[in-house]
Amino acid sequence: MGVPDPGRHPVRVAVVDDHDVVHAGIEAWFAQSGPAIRVVHTATDAQGGAPERLDAAGPVDVVVLDLYLGTGRPDLGLLRALVAAGHRVVVFSGTTDPGVVLDCLDQGALAFLTKAEGRAHLQRAVLFAASDRGYIGPTAAGAMADDPRSRRPRLSPRELEVLLSWFRTESKDLVAASLHITRATVNTHLARIRTKYAEVGRPAPTKAALIARALQDGIVTMDDLEG
Repeated sequence: MGVPDPGRHPVRVAVVDDHDVVHAGIEAWFAQSGPAIRVVHTATDAQGGAPERLDAAGPVDVVVLDLYLGTGRPDLGLLRALVAAGHRVVVFSGTTDPGVVLDCLDQGALAFLTKAEGRAHLQRAVLFAASDRGYIGPTAAGAMADDPRSRRPRLSPRELEVLLSWFRTESKDLVAASLHITRATVNTHLARIRTKYAEVGRPAPTKAALIARALQDGIVTMDDLEG
């Protein structure tokens, strides 16, 4: 899967983590990767990473969020608040707990990476998030494959076709053109798919969450997404 081009301007990143060494490390990683990504704001606690504080700090394209901000427990409330405010979030955490990984994706995070997954995955996840695309790293893929909560809805062949086409493109208009249907029809199919997942207790409010569900259910593979 190719890495999206951020365009003329660097992707502006806010890093929310309770360790200054992580801030410095991420800034150094992005600096080594060239001008495509730039850290414009840092915070060490939930208050500093709250949506209103980020908005006051200036334009932010992607938030890199550590869930454990000195409390010993994952701060899913902050993640929900950021997503609800329209922020694109990449969770960058020390935990590998599959339940936490899946909860973050369910809450609307565009990617979940462990800190052990390193610079290359984080850079790709940030660039994907800046283009409103989810990124599935090794830890997230493993959590999805082993999800004990999986309950698979019945999707029609046309719904599956629309879903896969949407995963492979950045635009619903491109899906409509490739399948010779209208954009409104694409939206209708996607709405029905989301409804079916919600009905079995597995809501998928974002594209990243739908990708996660499809991978969990074996509807698509990583090879399909790269096709």
